[in-house]
Amino acid sequence: MSEKKNCVIIGYGGMGGWHARHILEAGVVTLRGIYDIKKERCDLARENGIYAYPSFEAVLSDPAVDFITIATPNEWHKPLSIAALRAGKHVISEKPVTLTVADLKEIIAVANECGRLFTAHQNRRWDCDYQMVREAYHSGKLGKITSVESRYQGSRGIPGDWRGKKEHGGGMIYDWGIHLIDQIFGIVDDRRIQKVYCRCDHITNDEVDDGFKLDLYFEGDLTARVEVGTTNFIALPRFYITGTDGSGCVADWKDECRLVLCRSWEDKDVAPVVTNAGFTKTMAPRDGKTTLEEWIKRPSLDVHDFYRNFVAAIDGREKQIVTHAQLIRSLSVMEAAFRSDALGVPVEIDDAPTNDRFF
Repeated sequence: MSEKKNCVIIGYGGMGGWHARHILEAGVVTLRGIYDIKKERCDLARENGIYAYPSFEAVLSDPAVDFITIATPNEWHKPLSIAALRAGKHVISEKPVTLTVADLKEIIAVANECGRLFTAHQNRRWDCDYQMVREAYHSGKLGKITSVESRYQGSRGIPGDWRGKKEHGGGMIYDWGIHLIDQIFGIVDDRRIQKVYCRCDHITNDEVDDGFKLDLYFEGDLTARVEVGTTNFIALPRFYITGTDGSGCVADWKDECRLVLCRSWEDKDVAPVVTNAGFTKTMAPRDGKTTLEEWIKRPSLDVHDFYRNFVAAIDGREKQIVTHAQLIRSLSVMEAAFRSDALGVPVEIDDAPTNDRFF
């Protein structure tokens, strides 16, 4: 085990506060301080016993700082990252890492030039719901997978802070879409996307999307639906996955993954479903004679492994879990989503699996 690394958090708002509370629990990082352009947030940090730097330049000139974590509005990720890398600091950026692929590639070029590590905080890889569906996808129990649906739905509208402003890189595609796209690639890690189709919502906000429905068409007749809504008072399942031999569902964040597997396609004694307008055998539910129900238990996960991996990567003991290729791939899908929404049609995308591990 190497010595702990010294970190400074840039931006002491919601996510900056989250990092400040959780970073020490990784056991491999010392929180040297924070910096925020707002005086009241620096005062709050001092009240919490955290040193507040007088300026960003003071952070960069401190030789004891090993890396910084950027938790600012999205439009600041690129300039702050490049400045820190050129000052010899390693960098973790909050998601979305940048607003365009071109900006991301510029940061990566600077990181390579300076010999520093750069990555993004894709913490939702440690969500239990995602990991259970990932297990279901690779278990083989569902047969050939035909579709995966992933969604976050709430009823509180888009946050009233900078995330509702276009100039700051606001909107739900940037805020939550990046997590869901990253998770889909962690599940479907062996397929190339052929087309992307996206429709954005502007129900409570005309400036940025306050929800979206994104369809990803993979090779091999597999589709993935990525969906975020902020005006949904009844939410659809968090995850739903279908295959030729069964289906899986995670109803909510806290739930386990339910699998219903097909024992036999033959079901001769089907009791029809009768409605006011008629009857149907085609849509009649199956019973236990031809299906089997199983559950995937919630795994034990520790989100602090993200920081442990980053520190190990600094020391050369491990490879980064969140790689540059993965970041470029996810951001490319987001750009395609915006193009599709603007044109109103599916768009093709130059895509390929990264072959990098996700966990």
